[in-house]
Amino acid sequence: MSSLIQPPSRIRCAGPLSRRGFMQFGLSGMVALSWPDLLRLRAENAAKSKAERKAIIMVWLPGGQSHLDTYDPKPDSSSEYRGPFKTIPTKVPGMHFTELMPLQAKIADKFTVLRSMNQTAGGHPAGTLQMLSGDPDTRDKPAPRLPDWMSVAHYLRSKEAPRAAALPNYVSVNPINSTYCGPAYLGEAYAAFAVSEDPNRPRFEVPNIGLADEAESRRLSDRIALRRSLDKMERAFDRQGELHALDQFESQAMSLLTNSQTRDAFDLSKEDARTRDRYGRNRWGQQLLLARRLVEAGVEIITSSLHGPLCGRTQVWDDHAVDHHIFEALRFRMGNYDQAVSSLIEDIYARGLDKRVLVVVTGEFGRTPKITFDRSTGAGDASGPAGTLQPGRDHWPRAFSNIWAGGGIQTGTAIGATDKRGEDVIERPCSAGDFLATIYHHLGIDASKVTIEDFNGRPRPIVDHGRPISELIA
Repeated sequence: MSSLIQPPSRIRCAGPLSRRGFMQFGLSGMVALSWPDLLRLRAENAAKSKAERKAIIMVWLPGGQSHLDTYDPKPDSSSEYRGPFKTIPTKVPGMHFTELMPLQAKIADKFTVLRSMNQTAGGHPAGTLQMLSGDPDTRDKPAPRLPDWMSVAHYLRSKEAPRAAALPNYVSVNPINSTYCGPAYLGEAYAAFAVSEDPNRPRFEVPNIGLADEAESRRLSDRIALRRSLDKMERAFDRQGELHALDQFESQAMSLLTNSQTRDAFDLSKEDARTRDRYGRNRWGQQLLLARRLVEAGVEIITSSLHGPLCGRTQVWDDHAVDHHIFEALRFRMGNYDQAVSSLIEDIYARGLDKRVLVVVTGEFGRTPKITFDRSTGAGDASGPAGTLQPGRDHWPRAFSNIWAGGGIQTGTAIGATDKRGEDVIERPCSAGDFLATIYHHLGIDASKVTIEDFNGRPRPIVDHGRPISELIA
């Protein structure tokens, strides 16, 4: 792979269309959606087999999960710091979680806890940008200036080799807030294929994937045949063979609409009812089940953000006392979280995906070890009526935890440690740059060597600091 890669000219994505709108829009609409442009970039080298190509599922916890109340409890600290939850042993001798995660405790041998994560930004935008793009700026910005790792990996994989699968290579199930991440100077062609609807709905369906109506598919095929017949005269003057290539990529793009396998990958009704129950018949459970189905179907980069009503009143993990009674919020959400995450990790191993697929569960930071108190600004799930004095924890980037599974890594251990109050890392500190370099390493990308030109034509490293975390390298 060349160490200097130039992004394509900027392409604006028109966004999803209804099926009727797509048919009315015609073949030109397909081009406007940038699918052929995206697919064209996948044809430089022969594709690796699906078994060889590494993939990743990142489960994102927007707002920041409390490390003290989950993976890094401090039962011996004072009541100013210690939450109300008991600790429980896990399957790994000497490792304890809080009682909120009994299912993950039972399979702790199948993942590794990184307890020494830290970064330097205390705001949600800047903290997310540090974790997802490596932007070291501590100031919050209205939009990312650097592309996130998902878009970078999508871009580099597209340049590296074509894929046989008709599915998009980067899918975001319940997307991360676009203010906090995105493709930046790579262009919108490398943004995620977004699945925004609730997969737990009885009639869940993804627009523009796998037309179920055969007549509609035939009409679409007729439109392409007409387009090609009109291009015949131009082919005589096509010395570069560009029209032939366009046909190839348009055919691949059309398969997103007409290939039944693409529709099947998103069809959760094809899952056994017991499996759906095991993940949880709720949005988060079905999101992670869908992520597993997509990675099995050949999608290589998947994110799934666990936010929304299942989080509580503010719909994120941002448990300030003015927003949530943090301990009630954790009780409210952690059962669904524990069930969905443990099921995903179990399936990665049970279905033989653990060498190829890496699962990472993280947020942008942790929560303050010292409990704060403030008055609620409004009633709702996990929040008392306005004016109620309730506990919370604020933003804490100095120390937090995340978990890693699959990817061929050694599991059943904890990496790093925080002090007796969970305030600072005292063993094996790991930065946002280390986090990103580890993800890139799993995907076969040497983050220390690869640069991509920005809007001004200047080569930028995809990560300018950090090294892969050796304990998380297969």
